[in-house]
Amino acid sequence: MKAAAFDYRKVQTIDQALSLLQDFGDNAKLIAGGQSLLPSLNMRLSAPELLIDLNGVDELKGIKVRSDGHQEVIFVGAMTTHTEIEDSQIIAEKLPLLKKAVPHIAHRAIRNLGTWGGSIVYGDPAAEWPACAIALDGVMVIASPDGQRKMKAKDFFKDLYTTDLQANEILLGTEFVISSLLTCDYFEELARRHGDYAIAGLTVQLEHIAGIVKEARIVYFSVASTPMIASQAQNLLIGNSLAKMKELDLIAQCQSAVRSEIQTMSDLTNSAKMKTHLIGVLIERALKSLAK
Repeated sequence: MKAAAFDYRKVQTIDQALSLLQDFGDNAKLIAGGQSLLPSLNMRLSAPELLIDLNGVDELKGIKVRSDGHQEVIFVGAMTTHTEIEDSQIIAEKLPLLKKAVPHIAHRAIRNLGTWGGSIVYGDPAAEWPACAIALDGVMVIASPDGQRKMKAKDFFKDLYTTDLQANEILLGTEFVISSLLTCDYFEELARRHGDYAIAGLTVQLEHIAGIVKEARIVYFSVASTPMIASQAQNLLIGNSLAKMKELDLIAQCQSAVRSEIQTMSDLTNSAKMKTHLIGVLIERALKSLAK
């Protein structure tokens, strides 16, 4: 199939894009890398009157280091490609969890075109970036005709392919405050073969002082309709040492906690029961790795 007829505008500024969204409302779609939108257009799952191309908006591109008082903030622009994130020295040094996740995103050709913002806004529960954004305590920066607003990543994803972004809004990018504490992280994705959709995945970010965990964020993806935060397991880790994470009692407690708290959903090829088993496997692997 081919896409239904639509008008096309390539804008140069955020204000131009917002003006068009204001005029066309739900009948307009923004296009970034197009790796998700173009297939949906061709299958006529989406049929906008107007396609607004953001590739000319330089404000949305790149990775920037900012200062917010005494805190260092990394800003990942919405139009930054997956490959740019993978190749960024800033990301490697400040947000290594993102660098670990990139190779799991589809294949090289898609990573060269696909963007951070496109993945975030699409809200695919099997995507890596939404879970990483939550694990890193990211903040979404959103523009509308009325100005800008910010929202924690953990509150942004509402349901299957549904986010808090409104029809007249544009995601500018995501802010990450760099912790003053020592950090360690873990990323793993289970798939039948590289590049396939994840059967289940896990992201973990720990903040610690001299090996004692002060903050823990544990987020699963591709197990439910949105990224799932394992709050009970997080609480079990806080106050414990990294070395203790290899102990079988703590591992068993965390496995029981994630399996009881997270209500998994089946997909076309994997049952909810299987995913419930796998989230326990993943937390065990993560804890043993982080204890080393």
